[in-house]
Amino acid sequence: MGKVDHLRNVPIFSDLTDLDLKRIASKMVSRDYEKGQMIILEESQGETFFIITNGAVKVTRLSDDGREVILAILGESDFFGEMSLLDGEGRSANIVANESAQMLTLSRRDFLSCLESYPKIAIALLQELAIRLRKSDQQIESLSLSDSEQRIGITLIRLAEELGKIKHGHVSIKNLPYQQDIANMAGTSRETVSRTLKLLEEKLLVKRESRDLTIYNFDAFRQAFS
Repeated sequence: MGKVDHLRNVPIFSDLTDLDLKRIASKMVSRDYEKGQMIILEESQGETFFIITNGAVKVTRLSDDGREVILAILGESDFFGEMSLLDGEGRSANIVANESAQMLTLSRRDFLSCLESYPKIAIALLQELAIRLRKSDQQIESLSLSDSEQRIGITLIRLAEELGKIKHGHVSIKNLPYQQDIANMAGTSRETVSRTLKLLEEKLLVKRESRDLTIYNFDAFRQAFS
């Protein structure tokens, strides 16, 4: 898949013409990252905008006691790095390759130029940032008021919405994050994640095959943990 095809799948670029996409694509540089490689370091100066074309990354911060807290898992066609380009402040979180990943990158100057030249991108970016803010607020509220098993269910819903593909009401997630990563997202232990996944399987709510997870009747699953 070429650069233009990748850009067409990114929400903030989806309304542009092929000619506009080609102009933006010509300014982008492809980069490859190995699993575990640090892509962005929290508080470092931001000079680059990233689009994931293959693979996945995790967005993390360290808690006061030095524990890794995973804020999000991003996959193909997701983007990151825009915040510090907009406000000139340091990066707000770490970004680490969760598996081998490929990116398209845009310099800060070219990114800001795109916003000025194509108002549709700026409007779509504002909409995307508003969606992310609402999700963060909902996550904070849900995780603060729920027990550990409920938090794991909420985290699985979030992963399904961000990484999953829905078909006939079921959601399949390829390469589900490791149980320790899920635990770091849910604010619980790996053992609790393992126990909860087994319980969900016994209830026939999910099916696991290696690192792939299928959530049956996703609407009912979401209601059960809302």
